[in-house]
Amino acid sequence: MALTLLGLSGALTHDPSAALYIDGKLVAAAEEERFVRDKHAKNRMPYEAAKFCLEFAGITPAEVDAVAIPFAPISLAEPARWHYAKRYWYAPERALDAILTGNRRFFRYRRRIEWCLLQLGFDLKKVEVVPVEHHLAHAASAYHCSGFREKTAVLGIDGKGEYATTFFGYGENGKIHKIKEFYDPDSLGGLYGALTEYLGFEMLDGEYKVMGMAPYGDPDRYDFSRLAKFENGELVVNTDFANVIGFRRYKEKGKGYYFSPKLVDWLGPRRAGDIADDPYIHYAASMQKLFEDLSLQMIEHYLGDILRETGRLAFSGGGALNVKLNQKIIALPEVRELFVQPASGDAGTAVGAAAYVSVARGVPVEKMEHVYLGPAYSNEDVIAACARHPARPSWQRLDDVPQCIARLLAEGQPVAWFQGRMEFGPRALGGRSILGCPSAPGVADRINAQIKFRERWRPFCPSMLDRVGPQMLGSAHPAPFMTFTFEVAKGWKERVPEVVHEDGSSRAQVLRREFNPRYYDLMVELERLTGNGVVLNTSLNRRGEAMICSPTDALNMFFGCDLQYLVMEDLLVAKAAAQTPALPI
Repeated sequence: MALTLLGLSGALTHDPSAALYIDGKLVAAAEEERFVRDKHAKNRMPYEAAKFCLEFAGITPAEVDAVAIPFAPISLAEPARWHYAKRYWYAPERALDAILTGNRRFFRYRRRIEWCLLQLGFDLKKVEVVPVEHHLAHAASAYHCSGFREKTAVLGIDGKGEYATTFFGYGENGKIHKIKEFYDPDSLGGLYGALTEYLGFEMLDGEYKVMGMAPYGDPDRYDFSRLAKFENGELVVNTDFANVIGFRRYKEKGKGYYFSPKLVDWLGPRRAGDIADDPYIHYAASMQKLFEDLSLQMIEHYLGDILRETGRLAFSGGGALNVKLNQKIIALPEVRELFVQPASGDAGTAVGAAAYVSVARGVPVEKMEHVYLGPAYSNEDVIAACARHPARPSWQRLDDVPQCIARLLAEGQPVAWFQGRMEFGPRALGGRSILGCPSAPGVADRINAQIKFRERWRPFCPSMLDRVGPQMLGSAHPAPFMTFTFEVAKGWKERVPEVVHEDGSSRAQVLRREFNPRYYDLMVELERLTGNGVVLNTSLNRRGEAMICSPTDALNMFFGCDLQYLVMEDLLVAKAAAQTPALPI
């Protein structure tokens, strides 16, 4: 059966994206932020992302059978809206709104999607817009893309969708079965986000910074158990402290936060600045521990029997990007394999909604084995971008890119690496990356301070050859997307210290050559030069910016930081001050 489906996300006013399935194959997917150069693209629709998907596939709007959106109306007969009203009793205007007009947000979102479709050239009389519940879209993005054919436990943890915050279920024979959902304000992801705000970061952006800070602290120094509990199969967040609305919010300079003044009275002033210091490092550690402990308790309660039966878990939602939790899940004796949707945040729901509709209409979707789903650019495109750029960069064509760049890396030089199709999701995986040699002393600090302009305590991650992964990580578990951390094996911490975090772990990408041959060959060459088939890999952007999309974006970033080398496809751009070694050209 021929079926073309466009998935569009953006219902929650952040991270809009588009994904295109044609006959069960994910042809293209991209996030709006990359095109408009606005991180998270708040309050935007996925116009540019959808335009790219259609143009890449060479199809017109008239050829799209349906548009799937990851947001749906919730019936008053379901418990979600009543739970919201009951738990937010102290904000009666919000409580009554949930009961009386609880789907207003959905209808507003649908109107915005329809406007976006009109701008793209769709005929609204001829295209079907299919709503999919937000957490069901998360679940579908995990289960349908996992490639698991047998019965599979399915987990979703995020801040909130329409009303749901957490999803437990299982997939079998292509169908997702719901076991249990929790509803706002009882949200473990929302609680983590509220503490993220308290620790001085932005919710929906800084959670991974809290996770990166946590290893520097003592998780037992402070008892955070009063913030949330899981008892008798129910998660309850203490709204005296967090996940608060209305007058309970802590306010500072006219901005309201999702934590309360009571939290500040208990823990002290909200953290400010970039320093990872006492007591905030311990607060981060305690929050991470609470998140892990409650998540594992809920997994055991609702999914334990299924996991003992099948051994497989598919996980999505913003909480699935917590790689330390994922490490704990993999360590569970009943878990044989964990699949984490690489675009687990809300951007990935465009994939999930489209996948769900595809399967429902009788067209199974392919396993997601890579995320190189965005735009690619030719050498000619790169040359044209150089010619247009005000810096008038000079360039040289390389005959052997892996060999030349590996040589620069081995000499301790960081290099901006722009190759092939842009990644979908938050991780740079060898398409739009800044690379360094993980055995070169100080390269991580240099990238942090002079290039990324970010907090010094933020960790860097390794990409490695598939034959190196089991040696360095002590595990053969698939790890293609940097969604897991592993304890680094003895001896490797000394070999590649620049990609080992404070707690001795690494968030790794283990690469098979078939999915990115040039990146793989680079690591082979680096192994020949240094003895390690591992490269330091971080996203090609500066702090607060969206990941680079186009050659022009790359040049703008390059001339706005202390990077000396940028390779785009076969072309090497070096700053005048750089000492370019003799390279085969």
